[in-house]
Amino acid sequence: MKGDGMAILNNESGEYAVNIVQDALGAPVMDADFKKIYDKFSHRICWIDGQVVPGSFQMNTAWYDAVPDRDPIFMEHTHDDADELIGFIGSDPSNPYDLGGEIEFTIGGEAHLLTKSSIIFAPAGLAHNPMRILRVDRPIFHFSVVTSHMYDGSGTYK
Repeated sequence: MKGDGMAILNNESGEYAVNIVQDALGAPVMDADFKKIYDKFSHRICWIDGQVVPGSFQMNTAWYDAVPDRDPIFMEHTHDDADELIGFIGSDPSNPYDLGGEIEFTIGGEAHLLTKSSIIFAPAGLAHNPMRILRVDRPIFHFSVVTSHMYDGSGTYK
């Protein structure tokens, strides 16, 4: 296949194919009990960090499609040396600002009720979470981006 005189490669060939991640195989292994809970409300799509693609910072993507059995689902923590962006995006293309549910997200000790598509900035050192998924009417796209290369699965970034 060609476009503009240039060969179009599939994601398995070419010098930079290693930079294209189309799965979550590099994600840290979850505790077995948490994985059972997580798999009931969430479907991880892609994961990238410095272990998956050397030099990359960390990003996680998932669909949330149900209210989890555990409340809150994620507990308060900080990243002392890394900033984080946390996103919740509604899935109605005719009304992209409607979250299609309700998420309670705490940042700096303030609990906020999210009902619109949102991106949250948590600078290094600022406590964030707990997070509660209160209602899901339509799937909610979730992502997190941490400006660090490695994640060890325990909430610690390096």
